[in-house]
Amino acid sequence: MLAPKKNEERIKDLVRRPESQTLDFKLHVNNPLKLGKTLSAFANTNGGTLVVGVSDNKILVGIDPEEEIFIVEKSAKNYCKPPVKVEFEILEHDITKDFGDKEEILILLVHVPKSQFIHYLADENGNMSLYKRLFDRTIPAIEK
Repeated sequence: MLAPKKNEERIKDLVRRPESQTLDFKLHVNNPLKLGKTLSAFANTNGGTLVVGVSDNKILVGIDPEEEIFIVEKSAKNYCKPPVKVEFEILEHDITKDFGDKEEILILLVHVPKSQFIHYLADENGNMSLYKRLFDRTIPAIEK
């Protein structure tokens, strides 16, 4: 497993930013097919970073990085055609619990570079769809 990095300023900077064409927040990544839309869209547009372990209202909840990495890799290899390249980074964050107790949680960053290839999403039936990012949304794309 990757070694977690402690970088509170980086985490604060990330959660201050709104979702955008190159940034998306997920509580968890438990659906590889749905995740494949985001991964292929990032690769097809300008690349991007998926931050896993953060709720929609920017609460840091943490995750089990090994489990999340497994799902991301499965999605990138099995549902993205050709497979999307992904790079991982794990950040460690201290949160204060009840009675002032501190707990360390982990946040996963999934970096997807802009690709020179066009990546399709292949569903369970083999149907191929093309996606891109527009502002903070993943949308179907029309092939040129």
